[in-house]
Amino acid sequence: MPNELHLQSLRDAVQRVGCHAVDYSNSPLPGGRSITLNTYRPAHATDHSPIVLVQHGVMRNGDDYRDFWMPAADEHGLVIIAPTFSNAQWPDVVSYNNGNLLATADREAHADTVPANPPGDWSYTVVTRLVDELKASGVLTTQPLYLFGHSAGGQFVHRLMSVLTPGTFAGVAAGNPGWYTLPLLELPFPEGLAGTPADTGSLARLFAYPLTILAGDQDIATADVHLPSEPAALRQGPHRYARALNYYATARAEAARRGLPLAWQLHTVAGIGHDGKAMSAVCAHLWFHGHLPDAAQLARLAGEHTA
Repeated sequence: MPNELHLQSLRDAVQRVGCHAVDYSNSPLPGGRSITLNTYRPAHATDHSPIVLVQHGVMRNGDDYRDFWMPAADEHGLVIIAPTFSNAQWPDVVSYNNGNLLATADREAHADTVPANPPGDWSYTVVTRLVDELKASGVLTTQPLYLFGHSAGGQFVHRLMSVLTPGTFAGVAAGNPGWYTLPLLELPFPEGLAGTPADTGSLARLFAYPLTILAGDQDIATADVHLPSEPAALRQGPHRYARALNYYATARAEAARRGLPLAWQLHTVAGIGHDGKAMSAVCAHLWFHGHLPDAAQLARLAGEHTA
């Protein structure tokens, strides 16, 4: 249980007006790893302002992703918290994108011999514990909480939801992930959910949750050095846009096979490639205006290709 001094520090970090970056640790394990919370609070935000958690991509640039969301924060009075999982403490795709569930990313090659890490050491549980502490500190009360991730952050976000299926968020959106953990209980993680806490009950809750997949129709590069190219990823399609379509189609088929409703939304975003700034603006517009930006707005957003 976090002590009051720790909760007060978190409360102070989130309630300060302006841009800030603070070291933060909520690990239950001795010597546990920390993250950096990149925060932004406009002066007109209140105790009832929505909070948006934003997960960065492969560049581990939570400060940039906080800044990508600042225009929406100013417009709508949002509070932004963008955790940074540094390469120094959370190296490679295993510990960030894939949640640090397994000791190696190559589950295919090692079959069932890959050791699992304790849940207290997962990067996904760092975020769920952060949410718990935002509640315990009094920062998060009745206002809505959102979760967005782009690129590697999109991998992080949809896998967190798939593995843990928390019911905390008013909205969750994954933009342009490099590949996906399919909602199939028989495929080993990270291609599927075998070997994780997911089960038939959590899968039903996952399908019933309004998960949003944002797929730029120009995110079609096949030679991007950061595009996952392991066999499991290639089975999902040649590029990120194709893999998003495959993910949604797989979920529709699996939900139908199980006789379950599917509340997910797939939005093809016209003209947008692998651009974290643009996709952040698209997501903010969808959540807080209720629809995607129009063609003229998308044209203005296109072309930055910022992961």
